[in-house]
Amino acid sequence: MKQDHSGKVTAKLLAAATILTAAILGVSFYLSSSTIHSLLTENHELNKAIKNLTAEEQIGYATLQSQTRDSLGQLQSTVRFVQTAAGKPKEIVSEQLFTVAGDIIHFDALIVKFNNQYVQDGKGRSLYLWRRIYGEGSSPASGELIELPGEAPERYHSITKSLRMKDSDLFWEAIWKLANDPQQLSQYGITAIFGNAIYSRLKEGQITLFKISPTGQIYPEVLDTY
Repeated sequence: MKQDHSGKVTAKLLAAATILTAAILGVSFYLSSSTIHSLLTENHELNKAIKNLTAEEQIGYATLQSQTRDSLGQLQSTVRFVQTAAGKPKEIVSEQLFTVAGDIIHFDALIVKFNNQYVQDGKGRSLYLWRRIYGEGSSPASGELIELPGEAPERYHSITKSLRMKDSDLFWEAIWKLANDPQQLSQYGITAIFGNAIYSRLKEGQITLFKISPTGQIYPEVLDTY
């Protein structure tokens, strides 16, 4: 009898713990959703910073620094990848070197669009977030990260500056999550599309500019630097 009683008590405790855990998770999810809602609908500084984003034509460029072959004879390309400030194509905010297999290089970008429903001035805005770089024979998942998901990109310092630290973390986390769920913020007029078909054969003496079409798609333009 004592064993039965002990078993019943244990079962009740486990059930109570399960309910409590679910309640905590539910409250956490609610608070997170509630906070991102208030941030996107009530934070005037954030709205103003996004409205101040200007139309862009060029957001960065890449150059081939050198090429070697590894022990298996596979071509390895060292690529200099440069990001420029939002709306200021001559102002460098980030420079990185990547070593990528092959000479045809893929650049994976996440494009986040704020439509009229959010900015309410008749002009949509977009954010361009670089995700990964990888070679022709590699999968996107195996590519090297350009930006860390969840972190604030340097080129959008003006948006980050408009928010308190905890709000900034919340905003950028929500924006990066659009990579997995492009429609999760659609109720606020915010959606995501991918520009993950951006690729170019890099050659020494050339510069590959990353430009933007009127519809928000990124495409490469190759120029000789000689």
